[in-house]
Amino acid sequence: MSSSWRGFSTQARQPVTTPMRSGQASISEISMYPADQDIANNHRELRRLGITHVLNASHSRWRGTPEAYDGLGIRYLGVEAHDSPAFDMSIHFQTAADFIHRALSQPGGKILVHCAVGVSRSATLVLAYLMLYHHLTLVEAIKKVKDHRGIIPNRGFLRQLLALDRRLRQGLEA
Repeated sequence: MSSSWRGFSTQARQPVTTPMRSGQASISEISMYPADQDIANNHRELRRLGITHVLNASHSRWRGTPEAYDGLGIRYLGVEAHDSPAFDMSIHFQTAADFIHRALSQPGGKILVHCAVGVSRSATLVLAYLMLYHHLTLVEAIKKVKDHRGIIPNRGFLRQLLALDRRLRQGLEA
């Protein structure tokens, strides 16, 4: 039996894109939404999408707190990350990937992964998740996400993702 949600067929399991106000898109086969701060602040849109979890990759006392989602029934994880090539984002790869995985493992779980602009920090954590849990190479993960949303992880984050890719590939060869 197939069900649909805003044009997404769960039977076909093909990635489908649905543009939204800020140009963010759904990676529908896994109910994950890379996005920017505007969508994360739009409670009406979050309810419409059925978002159950939010991962904020630009968490700070000025930008995003769990209290922002009070009354919405949304679980929140904030990652204090700076969009700087010198920032070590890799220390958050596993925690973020585990949070995304738990969200998507729940029946009806849908997660919004965002940062300020939605192209570097959040994209980096989505890529790490796809590599860790879906066993994609970095190139495969980038292609998958770019099919749905323009992303531009900074060069430092790309180096860290490349190191993760090498480590995961070595583990498969051993």
